[in-house]
Amino acid sequence: MLRQYELVERVLAYDPDADEAMLNRAYVYTVQKHGSQKRASGDPYFSHPVEVAGLMTELKLDQETIVTALLHDTVEDTLATVEEVERLFGANVARLVDGVTKLSKIEAMSEKERAAENLRKFLLAMSEDIRVLLVKLADRLHNMRTLHFIKSEDKRRRISRETMDIYAPLAERVGMYEYMREMQLLAFEQLEPEGYATITGRLAQIRSSEGGQVDAIALSIKQALAEAGLKVEVSGREKHPYSIWKKMAERHVSFEQITDIMAFRVLTETVEDSYKALGVLHTTWQMIPGRFKDYISTPKSNGYRSLHTSLIFENSMRMEVQVRTREMHETNEFGLAAHWAYKQQDKPDGQVGWLRDLIEIVDASHDAEELLEHTRMAIYQDRIFAFTPKGQLLQLPKGSTPVDFAYAVHSDLGSFAVGAKINGRHMPLRTQLGNGDVVEIIKSRNASPQLSWLGFVVTGKARAAIRRAVRAKERAEIAVIGRKLFDEIAARLPSKIGKKAIREAAKRLGLGGEEDLMAAIGAAKIDDHQVLEALVPGSTKGLPEPEKWSGPERAISIRGLTPGVAFHLAECCHPVPGDRIVGIRVPDKGVEVHAIDCLSLASGVDADWLDLSWGDRTTGAIGRLRVLLHNRPGTLAEAAGIFAGNRANIVSLEMTGRDELFGTYEVDLEVSDLAHLTRIVSALRASDAVAEAERI
Repeated sequence: MLRQYELVERVLAYDPDADEAMLNRAYVYTVQKHGSQKRASGDPYFSHPVEVAGLMTELKLDQETIVTALLHDTVEDTLATVEEVERLFGANVARLVDGVTKLSKIEAMSEKERAAENLRKFLLAMSEDIRVLLVKLADRLHNMRTLHFIKSEDKRRRISRETMDIYAPLAERVGMYEYMREMQLLAFEQLEPEGYATITGRLAQIRSSEGGQVDAIALSIKQALAEAGLKVEVSGREKHPYSIWKKMAERHVSFEQITDIMAFRVLTETVEDSYKALGVLHTTWQMIPGRFKDYISTPKSNGYRSLHTSLIFENSMRMEVQVRTREMHETNEFGLAAHWAYKQQDKPDGQVGWLRDLIEIVDASHDAEELLEHTRMAIYQDRIFAFTPKGQLLQLPKGSTPVDFAYAVHSDLGSFAVGAKINGRHMPLRTQLGNGDVVEIIKSRNASPQLSWLGFVVTGKARAAIRRAVRAKERAEIAVIGRKLFDEIAARLPSKIGKKAIREAAKRLGLGGEEDLMAAIGAAKIDDHQVLEALVPGSTKGLPEPEKWSGPERAISIRGLTPGVAFHLAECCHPVPGDRIVGIRVPDKGVEVHAIDCLSLASGVDADWLDLSWGDRTTGAIGRLRVLLHNRPGTLAEAAGIFAGNRANIVSLEMTGRDELFGTYEVDLEVSDLAHLTRIVSALRASDAVAEAERI
């Protein structure tokens, strides 16, 4: 563990103007606050924040980041508060510590809602200051280095899975490849112990049997480049064990079939020397087609720059070679941390764009599942490069389509896309883009995002925007139904209802405003009595209470059952009075009532069947319809008018599909009997708004 004076000396070595007193105060503060706390290894707990601060000094980060690293666990694990940290160390340090604490809380939560909310807060904090992420990555790296001290295998695996799913991808997205590789290796050892042991064992065998072959090849490369007048550094190594494992899994091949296990790195003085070195390598050894990538002219979004190629050496041995300048190498290994200029608050353009996309995803995500899904998509995919017609370069996940491309350019372009030209040819919107494609989006102001797009888009940004637009459209259509129903409800009152009364009614019901009220009515979240009472308090006095029922068994009577026997109407066929019905005894669930022609009865021929008939009470029977509406304004409202005109209450309405021509809905209606439901189906089929209507 670093001593106090050693840590301070490290910081002063690269930042002579650092506040030495503040660094000393922070060191003492973390030691005092953590006190006698111990880690799983038996070491004092404060050794962990001190080591994290040491990792930050290796990246030559500013004093506020070093102090944040020292204090990052105090608010979470001790009696320290954010307010106390702000008073002692300033507002910036307090904000950074709070941001790191928010991300730490994700690890301890299993409930997706709470985890998503903390992730949301962390992403916002990270967008304001990337140092929050840098400290957290160093925190996780040190925890992974000491993971083997934790006795519980389940806990080790859980932490390793988090590292593989969240922290390693985040390290890759900010270009900290050194951190990413070490985290992946340590997590791989816990998650796939047999695979780890096999691959590391095979690599050790190769290393011992080769007798220094890696060094010999590195020397050959250096000599070939020296003869061309280039001054370079060449180093060789076996590929990363997790990288080999991943390639074996993706290609479904064995270890013996991986041909490019050895990788070499060439460091040059200038960019020009890098390209010259590449030319020498390609003329000295045969290049493998399709394996050359130029990340110098088109850097990755995290700032990574290098030339990648694969060559065939002697004896048909394949090897990967990376060529870059020394400056690029430093940036590539430690990414954003290597060149983050805090005093000027400079942020590389690529990072700003990535963070802006994440914030858009935070704003657009509807619930915890979506936020976690979209965020993972935004940080954890291989990239391709595509161009706009004007030459703007965009980086997208592998498998992206023109719709993903359109949303990457601008959300408005994605929302109004109707077609695309790829390299000058008209192509479907679901076409997957390739590296170097020139994409022109054709748009129309009358277009809108389609639900079917979710079947092929791959970016979190596109999925979030499409879902938000579809939800808004569905809500507007539900609100149209609600407004029609509201007019019928309001007509029962003796006087005309004004806008102010509607706003007050919404407030009494705990809704945001008029549109929320109409949407709630249309979605059957509130009943007629509630609306009347909210509009004119006391107006429902003397009126019969609406019949409350928590299932057909309370509102419907069935003959043929022993008194007191519980029953429920089967959801597979939704029988209504007028259908011939039978019952099947279901263990622990009573009797399940089916229509006699229900297809699912075929699987119950050996069950205990009961011959049943409808009783006197038939209130609240639910019939389910599938309705295919033409995709044009007003059709859903017209269908709702048919339901209302036939005195059928909408219990639930769900859109199950939509394309350019039609929208498909499943509707549960409260009906009196089979004849009632049949009249509704006939009325729907007679409407120009309806393409098809059938009972489910």
